[in-house]
Amino acid sequence: MFNYGLFNFDSKEAVLEKASKYWNPGRTRFWRDAGTPLVLDRREGYILHDMSGKRLIDLHLNGGTYNFGHRHPELVETLKSGLDHFDMGNHWFPSVARTALAESLIRTAPHLQYVAYGTSGAEAVEIALKSARHATKRRKIVSIIKGYHGHSGLSVATGDERFSRLFLSDQPQDFAQVPFNDPEALEKVLRGGDVAAFIIETIPATYGFPLPHDGYLAECQALCRKYGAMFIADEVQTGLMRTGVMWGWQSYGLRPDMFVTAKGLGGGLYPIGACVMTARAGAWMEEDGAAHISTGGGAEIGCLVAFKVLEMLRRPEVISNIQFVSEFFTQALTEVMRRHSDFFVGIRQRGVVLGLEFDHPEGALAVSRALYENGVWAIFSSLDKRVLQFKPGLLKDVDLCQEIVDRFDAAMPRARHYLKPGRRVA
Repeated sequence: MFNYGLFNFDSKEAVLEKASKYWNPGRTRFWRDAGTPLVLDRREGYILHDMSGKRLIDLHLNGGTYNFGHRHPELVETLKSGLDHFDMGNHWFPSVARTALAESLIRTAPHLQYVAYGTSGAEAVEIALKSARHATKRRKIVSIIKGYHGHSGLSVATGDERFSRLFLSDQPQDFAQVPFNDPEALEKVLRGGDVAAFIIETIPATYGFPLPHDGYLAECQALCRKYGAMFIADEVQTGLMRTGVMWGWQSYGLRPDMFVTAKGLGGGLYPIGACVMTARAGAWMEEDGAAHISTGGGAEIGCLVAFKVLEMLRRPEVISNIQFVSEFFTQALTEVMRRHSDFFVGIRQRGVVLGLEFDHPEGALAVSRALYENGVWAIFSSLDKRVLQFKPGLLKDVDLCQEIVDRFDAAMPRARHYLKPGRRVA
């Protein structure tokens, strides 16, 4: 039974049936077929409760949205108390909350100048791409093959054809893609002199967190400078201390023309995205400040929560805990991999950004299902189902970390079972 205010469902099955009818039949069917028909009920910290009552440790975090866990008490109190004074505000006018958050973001990256707000990562990417086109007076955008930057009109055109072709958004005349970790391929495209920007996730999440080769990102940035294109870092999943520093690009010694952030910026309580840019990239705001409008972008109550998120991330005890969590899983997962080396074959890691590799084309799909059955929710990479996205939160303690490792270790035989010949994973 789920009964909260206006919502009243007498069973989980009723939710699934109505989700198929009124919400998204394909997605609902996929999770049922995959053996992970999760319907969230209570959630607190890093623990989820399915509507059936099943307890799950959250290792998905919705792409880092729940860095601090679900409904973190300090963030909830910030939101509640903020409602005594703030609402969404009016996007047409200057405001205390938007200005304070913009200044706080710029202080994390002082070579940049302006902040433009959206409601999501995709909208922040839209702002970045439009800004690059204005600044360079060029149209072409370059991204990586198997990249992902959102599902809106421009952002989806930078991603994998799985997302763009369905909606007739693949635009080869304006959007080019090059292989990851191949700067020569990027230079070949840039030589045409018609590229406005190269956009890349610092560590591509939907592709399974493959790590950039030493010097690759710096070389890409240098090539953009050489040929007059802008370098845009997508930090939606690698920002906000997940790589051990505030922004993943900082750990690679970069100075992007723009970067985008979202997801965890709103603390899991209010949707907000931001594009942070140089004076040149944001020059359109001098020319016409209403050239990009977003009624919900930079909502004042969301800015208040985001301001608190940035303040919490700078606390020494939080930084120390991130280092602990990172080192704990480095050591523990290496030991688990040693015990299951015929199947669990690789760890991609920078900070608490981890991709776990399995020796089967759908290995991570099977591991995700086995973990779900064993009390852990972690998702496979959509564009490489060999790789499990393993995303611990920043504030996990040693007991919860150890429980995750124990449950992960225990789930390996079950995952192998799903991959036996003749069985269907999903």
